Amino acid sequence: MALEHLFQGSALNAVDAKGRVSVPAFLRQVIERRGDARMIVLAKHDAFTALSAYDPAYAALKHAKLERLAEKTETDPAAEIDHARRTMMAFGATEEVPYDSSGRVLIPPMMRRKGQIEDLALFIGVGETFQIWNPKLFLADANIPDDMKDIARFRLEERGL
Repeated sequence: MALEHLFQGSALNAVDAKGRVSVPAFLRQVIERRGDARMIVLAKHDAFTALSAYDPAYAALKHAKLERLAEKTETDPAAEIDHARRTMMAFGATEEVPYDSSGRVLIPPMMRRKGQIEDLALFIGVGETFQIWNPKLFLADANIPDDMKDIARFRLEERGL
């Protein structure tokens, strides 16, 4: 199953004291093209100190990918527990959050803590999903390419920061 609409682009938005932030319109458009749910699913990113986000319809694709991975490793005795851990994290450690007509979501406290989201949220489209970063952590991460860091710096300069 291939996705017809992909998340691409970047934006930097303010997060208020309660954890409300506006999901950029270019990301909401993809969510709404993929299905009629006006919500996003948030999860701690597997590799980064950031949040991974996607539309609810993507969950079925994510499940299918995990099943294919399990099938490839089913002869390995440790594969069953690895699969159980992956599915637990993929589906149990997520939160669905609706967005209102202006695109605002409330990032739940646990997710804010997991992603270390403070007063700014850097949104990065990465194809099937998008990421939400604390821009300070994004700039400090040695695994982020310099060209992407330049984009983050530009977004901060746009806001006069």
